[in-house]
Amino acid sequence: MKNNIIKIVVAVSIVAIVYLVLRHYGITDDIRLENVPKIKTWVAGFGRIAPLVYIGLYLVSTVFFLPGTPVTVLAGFVFGPLWGVFYASIASIISVSVAFLIARYVARGLVESWVTDNAQFRKIDEQVEEQGWRILMFTRLVPIFPFNLQNYAYGLTSIRFSTYVLVSAIFMLPGTAVLVQFGGAFVSGEGNIGKTILYLGIAGVLMLLLSLIPRFLQKNQTKL
Repeated sequence: MKNNIIKIVVAVSIVAIVYLVLRHYGITDDIRLENVPKIKTWVAGFGRIAPLVYIGLYLVSTVFFLPGTPVTVLAGFVFGPLWGVFYASIASIISVSVAFLIARYVARGLVESWVTDNAQFRKIDEQVEEQGWRILMFTRLVPIFPFNLQNYAYGLTSIRFSTYVLVSAIFMLPGTAVLVQFGGAFVSGEGNIGKTILYLGIAGVLMLLLSLIPRFLQKNQTKL
């Protein structure tokens, strides 16, 4: 256990260093939807290691509560609608896992101070005891609890880490795909209006299907 904690502390230190580097270059201050094309140029400039730079940016945004939507859309701009989904999914899995481990093993007291008085968290904690992974599925698909905060909050519950990672990976994918498709539509179109409309149409259909999921779940899920 002690060795695991040391590894996690080292990992957190690396994340902090990456954050400071990104802040030095002004990237953390520019994470907004309107600045995605600008950040795209910066990330793409790293060439072959651009995917690693992107994953690092996603990790920092998740751990330090920076806006997540622009970073997800960014994957579509940098890597296109297909590879963008792949890299954004990998980045999201790594990022939510790190936040979970920080809460469970490194900064439990601090995270408890964030969520202890939160009524929604108390209900989630109770539902984890009663329904296990199903409540995680529900909160990943239905944004009733802030995304970045819930990554930490689940670290305080009794849910197993392996279950958390698997369920999160599966049920974060629909939302990730929607955002990446919107970004990728403009890149893959490359001046071809028909192709751009095609990818925007795919994104629109995915968004419609995603909007129907909460209604379906609410019929089959204990109300939070």
